[in-house]
Amino acid sequence: MSFNDLITTFADNLLPILLVGSAGFALGKLLIIDTRSLGRVVFYVFSPLLVFDLMVKSKLNLAQALSTIGYTASVILVLGILAFLLGKLFQLERTALLAVILTVAFGNTGNYGLPLVKFAFGDDALAVASLFYVTTTILFNTVGVVIASLGHMDLKSALLGLFKVPVVYGVILALLIKGIGIQLPLPLARTIEIAANGAIPVMLILLGLELTRIEWSHSFRAMGVGVFAKLLLGPVVGILLASLFGLEGHTRQGSVIEAAMPAAVATTVIATEYKLQPSLVTAIVFLGTALSPLTLTPLLVYLAR
Repeated sequence: MSFNDLITTFADNLLPILLVGSAGFALGKLLIIDTRSLGRVVFYVFSPLLVFDLMVKSKLNLAQALSTIGYTASVILVLGILAFLLGKLFQLERTALLAVILTVAFGNTGNYGLPLVKFAFGDDALAVASLFYVTTTILFNTVGVVIASLGHMDLKSALLGLFKVPVVYGVILALLIKGIGIQLPLPLARTIEIAANGAIPVMLILLGLELTRIEWSHSFRAMGVGVFAKLLLGPVVGILLASLFGLEGHTRQGSVIEAAMPAAVATTVIATEYKLQPSLVTAIVFLGTALSPLTLTPLLVYLAR
């Protein structure tokens, strides 16, 4: 793994994504933009339509799909458990602990992970990464929402709140349409495709905008645990579980990269909605994203061998 390989890999695959995010960051510094409203647009419109589009168009066979779904759920579970154990070890208080679990378990598999996988490994790996993203999105908008809600409400209220999450209905509708074999009318299909194609750029811009609002949390221990657990444990857990699940080739490449992504910008939206220390979550997202090239670049080179 030469220095030239690292520089070329970073410039070709990571730099374009970071530049778009930087454009959002610059925009947020120059103009006053309501990021919460834009975040809600992503949460209620772009995200469910992107998930719907990816699920309807997916060409993975059943065995690959089940393997990827199982792998994704396992990555999230293992990282969540490790984050919980580290949080307890460092004696984090309840809301900080939940914030760390949320950011470590759920990576930025959409607006950062998908374009990165496409640039680095092509459409075959992207198909796997898309299913990883869909599975992550479903779990984030169910399990993740429950975790966030538990900071301020009981389990029953948190579970009832799942019915307010639009991506759940997008997934159910996509499964029904694909299972029955319904062909969407061309105007509707194109409408969904336009929104889905716009989702990733909007998410990247939102990431940049959100990062302008960073407030350095007083909980430096929680911030350190969240950032370094995600960046260092994510790739290790991803590689080990890929071997356990027998993933190879493009399936392994797409899956491991997704497992290694820094904390998702969507966690800042959820943290704000449920008042789960949004300043801490935003700080973890910011630092994780800024430092992620240090771990993702060598990982890309390693997986490309």
